[in-house]
Amino acid sequence: MGMLIEGRWSQARYTFDETGRFKRRPTTFRGQIEAGPDAPHPPAPGRYHLYVSLACPWAHRVLLVRALRGLTNALSVSVVHSYMGEDGWTFKPGPGVVPDPLHGAEYLRDVYTQADPHFTGNVTVPVLWDIEAGTIVNNESREIIRMLNTHCAALRGAAPVGPELAPPALHADIDAALDAIYEPINNGVYRAGFAQSQAAHAEAVTELFAALDHWEQVLGQQKWLCGDALTEADLCLFTTLIRFDSVYVTHFKCALRRVVDYPNLWAHTRAVYQLPGVAETVDLAYTKAHYFVSHTSINPRQLVPVGPDLALDAPHDRDRFDR
Repeated sequence: MGMLIEGRWSQARYTFDETGRFKRRPTTFRGQIEAGPDAPHPPAPGRYHLYVSLACPWAHRVLLVRALRGLTNALSVSVVHSYMGEDGWTFKPGPGVVPDPLHGAEYLRDVYTQADPHFTGNVTVPVLWDIEAGTIVNNESREIIRMLNTHCAALRGAAPVGPELAPPALHADIDAALDAIYEPINNGVYRAGFAQSQAAHAEAVTELFAALDHWEQVLGQQKWLCGDALTEADLCLFTTLIRFDSVYVTHFKCALRRVVDYPNLWAHTRAVYQLPGVAETVDLAYTKAHYFVSHTSINPRQLVPVGPDLALDAPHDRDRFDR
């Protein structure tokens, strides 16, 4: 994985601490869509464009909100190639790729340098681009999903559809859940997979499964992570769970248990998957091709496993909590 340094592509690699723990670099663009006469990025239909990978769980969060809130016609999308090699994310032709209609970019890094010719940092997805302002608004998934949900009506140019994913009364609970799942689960699988020492790997795996065990218990008592309502927190957990048995168990060696071994977590995964529009955002073949082919330091022969065969359309029992 490379990065841009003063607008030039460099073959910088992942970063680790002195004990071999994987350290994720922070995102860089943190602008906001907000209403107001002087707002640099006001909400308006057709003004924004997304750059995503179908493999990336962070980008998948944004695609889920886009689908569930009826923003598919208001928010256009480009999809990078599944393979991320020395040139980073590209728009080379391939399954699932949707080229860049704004810049005709060959590489995602070209989009970053369109926004800032002297940019220094990682070239990551998702990217929220302001077509009118001609720049990147934000590349932090958690902030993008909150913006899309908050300004859904203005972005659609019509009344919102689908569930309210961040009702103001639940903001504190949602944010607490997002904080609780991020480091041990969302980032935990990467900490386990990219660890450079046995101790760092064992630490990440122990924290990961302790957190999964906790949420298994929570979902035994209520329908969703924050109670009766589907929220952003459920979507952010889902994007890790949907990849877990196909990728993280083997590729990142998160092998204590599978998601299918957790009755409530597995039912939660199926419940989210079966919501209208969600299945269309899931491409496990593309996802497996990304992880198993791109990460040659972990999988040097680039072999892509056959299976597992996940019964994602099987009935679930989450409706038992409905009153």
